[in-house]
Amino acid sequence: MNWKFWQKNKDTANPKKKKSKGREWTDAIIFAVVAATVIRVFFIEAYTIPTGSMERSLLVGDFLFVSKVNYGARIPMTPIAFPFAHHTMPLTGTKAYWDGVQWKYRRLPGLTNIKRNDVVVFNFPEGDTVALEQQDHNYYEMVRSLGWKAVNSQFTIVSRPVDKRENYIKRCIGIAGDVVSMKNGLVSVNGKPEKLKSTGQITYAVKFKTSEVNFSIFEGMGFDLQADITGLSQNTYEFTGTEPMMEQVRKLDFVESVQENTKPEGEQDLGVFPHDPARKWNVDNFGPITIPKKGWTVKLDSVTMPLYERSIRIYEGNKVEKVGKDWMINGQKADSYTFKMDYYWMQGDNRHNSLDSRFWGFVPEDHVVGKALFIWMSYNDKGSFFSKIRWSRLLKGIH
Repeated sequence: MNWKFWQKNKDTANPKKKKSKGREWTDAIIFAVVAATVIRVFFIEAYTIPTGSMERSLLVGDFLFVSKVNYGARIPMTPIAFPFAHHTMPLTGTKAYWDGVQWKYRRLPGLTNIKRNDVVVFNFPEGDTVALEQQDHNYYEMVRSLGWKAVNSQFTIVSRPVDKRENYIKRCIGIAGDVVSMKNGLVSVNGKPEKLKSTGQITYAVKFKTSEVNFSIFEGMGFDLQADITGLSQNTYEFTGTEPMMEQVRKLDFVESVQENTKPEGEQDLGVFPHDPARKWNVDNFGPITIPKKGWTVKLDSVTMPLYERSIRIYEGNKVEKVGKDWMINGQKADSYTFKMDYYWMQGDNRHNSLDSRFWGFVPEDHVVGKALFIWMSYNDKGSFFSKIRWSRLLKGIH
């Protein structure tokens, strides 16, 4: 028998069915979705700066690439979810995930550990509980202000898994094991003062010698006249700027004085972590606080528990109760606790306009999403299309 002839006839008798255009498009879309999801989960993800908490390092309208590789990609903890939607479907407003399946926290090996001054994207630690009608507000802050009963009776309250909480971006001020504190707006890490970098900013009280001031001069220094300068009293204004910018202001002959506008030491703000009446802390004066480290054992008492109870109970999943003067962890009396994860202290570079660790405390390692690498696009809302683009910021690295 002629084998080649038989094989040819066999192929002719059973020709391969050609895919329809619809099937080809479907296969291509499925492949693209799978490939994009793998890249987004394990390698790199786009991120947009929504608020001014990191100005002037990062501006509203900056589009970033965030690396999952640097710290090691986090294995999805909520694996069944709609592609490209974070926690809410864009049109229906319904959940974009199913939390019936939850995987334990695992992370692939990374290139490096989180270092001080890294700009990090992470899931909002206090985003475990959300009032759906007030998603722009922190649920726990609402409870402290209005009371638990009022909040839970007025709004629809839902809980979210770790990887489906809002994404935040801040600068890592302290890593696990560090001791952080702040005095008169200046952060200290392990007892060493750490001044704001040249792109970080706070508010200053600027007093002029005269009321006749041409404010356009400040535009040339980089100030936004509407956003960065506010009247306080006669001839005195609040400026928001970096230290180099404020040095230029000091040199003007019509400026009488420039002072950092910080809260006085000892003035209490219960909105500041750990919301403890026994601590007279505020956004410019707090600490010292030891950041928990995996394997570190802390004594449990009235001094430490306001700082660490949430980490022990919520982030590390223990049942914590106080019975009389004793603390019970998972039904057992405990006078100490050993942490299972590393934690971090994150703050915004726009120090007086940032909701950060000063308000909600530590960021657990399982909340870390990735490291911000560079800005691939940036635009503002002023001018024509091409003038809106901040050309000088394109492909700019983040430091």
